[in-house]
Amino acid sequence: MSSRPGDTHNIPTDAGQDEGLRARKRAATQAALEAAAIGQASEHGYHHVTVDMICEAAQVSQRTFFNYFATKDAAFLGASPPLPTESAVQTFVEGNGGSVLAELVLMIESAIAASEPDRNLLRARRTLIENTPELFTSEIVRLAELEDRLADVVLLRFAARGRTETTTPDILDEAHMVVGLAVSVLRFAMRKASESDYSADPRAILRHAIGLVERITGVNPFTTDAREPRRD
Repeated sequence: MSSRPGDTHNIPTDAGQDEGLRARKRAATQAALEAAAIGQASEHGYHHVTVDMICEAAQVSQRTFFNYFATKDAAFLGASPPLPTESAVQTFVEGNGGSVLAELVLMIESAIAASEPDRNLLRARRTLIENTPELFTSEIVRLAELEDRLADVVLLRFAARGRTETTTPDILDEAHMVVGLAVSVLRFAMRKASESDYSADPRAILRHAIGLVERITGVNPFTTDAREPRRD
């Protein structure tokens, strides 16, 4: 079928490619600013680093810096932890044969892996945050917000199995407990990964961590818990 004059439906467009290029450039600039911030803090100390120093190290203007970060501390903390995709959340809500804890841990890990984090940068940032009270407090607040969002996802899974506040009055506490346990498993796995210079398979470390939960609790996290009934 030939195109008529003025018919743009069959004309190739570079709009999608341009948008993808802009997104990659933006991601690269943000990564460079985060790396510069951590690098400057590692070299000079958190309290001695200025926005000017970060911009000079990243070779960008202050205007560019503030297009990405509202404050200097925001650059030290980096982008918010990646959230699972809608399809990943849907798969988790429907269940895949494992317990809510195991599947939540693996869903979070997949989201982190998909963001392709710089492991050396992650390790340097963690060290900086742990040794800087101002950053540590901000990180606690940010993680609490993330945990609230993940608890909402866990509640969706419970609801898909007919479990609500009516059937389980303390179900919100249960959802937050699941998230808290998942975060603890991930924190343990990150520490084990750092001890191996991140050369070990992260999924293998996670499965080892979840296996330790089974050993301690006597419940196999890789199978659906009997207290988490599935829909017919």
